[in-house]
Amino acid sequence: MSLTLTVDGPRWRAHLESVADAHPGIVPVAKGNGYGFTLGRLARKAQWLRDRGHDVTTLAVGTYAEIPEVATRWNGDILVLTPWRPFVEPFDPTLTKRVIHTVSRLADLDQLLTLAPTARIVLERTTSMQRHGMSARELWEAGEVLRRRDDIRLEGVALHLPLAQGNHLGEVGRLLNDYVAAAVPERGAPTLWVSHLTDGELETLRQQYPDFVARPRIGTQLWLGDRGALRVTATVLDVHPVERGDAFGYRARTAPKSGHLLVVSGGTAHGIGLEAPTGESTIKARAATFARGGLDAVGFVRSPYSIDGKQRLFAEPPHMQASMLFLPSGARVPAVGDRIDVRVRYTATTFDRVDIS
Repeated sequence: MSLTLTVDGPRWRAHLESVADAHPGIVPVAKGNGYGFTLGRLARKAQWLRDRGHDVTTLAVGTYAEIPEVATRWNGDILVLTPWRPFVEPFDPTLTKRVIHTVSRLADLDQLLTLAPTARIVLERTTSMQRHGMSARELWEAGEVLRRRDDIRLEGVALHLPLAQGNHLGEVGRLLNDYVAAAVPERGAPTLWVSHLTDGELETLRQQYPDFVARPRIGTQLWLGDRGALRVTATVLDVHPVERGDAFGYRARTAPKSGHLLVVSGGTAHGIGLEAPTGESTIKARAATFARGGLDAVGFVRSPYSIDGKQRLFAEPPHMQASMLFLPSGARVPAVGDRIDVRVRYTATTFDRVDIS
């Protein structure tokens, strides 16, 4: 009676190892809902990769609040991707030596080093994404601050690049030149922590900047890169025949024609029916959005649930833990207890069960 993520374990684990092999110095990203797997499970799997000899020394989390869930399941360093701010809640002080802070503002650099002089830090340089990071001048000023300290534990520079397609190497080159010009005092080889470079770009970057150690931060490609190893299913909880005009549901809607109502597991508490803006800009994508809006206006909304390979319509908006589907007359009617396929956005879905073979 659950929304279940079923994983072909051997295939998934083989994929994880292939990605780790192809990306020396990989930094697995475990944040948010753990890409549907949960943070704890991903932390254990990162440890598994490390124990099998892969070059995995650091695990990245999204926020400081996520540290406790991974720290007991992973014994390496923990990089926090969200930049440190003075209002960050304190974490377990016994983890201080393992945590690497991202610093994106000069004011925060001063405050963090005042509060924790031996804190391990990565300086973030702003990119064309314009989310977090220092300008070239701020980076230069940060270098001045750090050169005045003997106890600094600088771990490198971070770049968070946009997902938009196109070659990022020109931008990365300019930003790395800014970092080199800042002459920040690193403890070892200069290190670049970077997101969203292609494999080809990473290889070219290593050739063009051989003095730098490239540390690719990878989440989706690692955990969700082989969708064929993953299957999401829901349980059919109830089946009711309806005739045209019959009322049903919270809002007493009426059936548009004869058929069946299916009550299936999965609702808003799981993320079913909740969508984030996609940002798609193509004409085709906009047309699809317009079409969905038109269906919504007349009460017919396509659900993520599929029966016999065809997506079925919501009979009404999803409930908290279950959803109602409308199945027109003539379609095969599954029995109570049957499982049907669900297409979900893994980063926005909470599963009742995750079964890994």
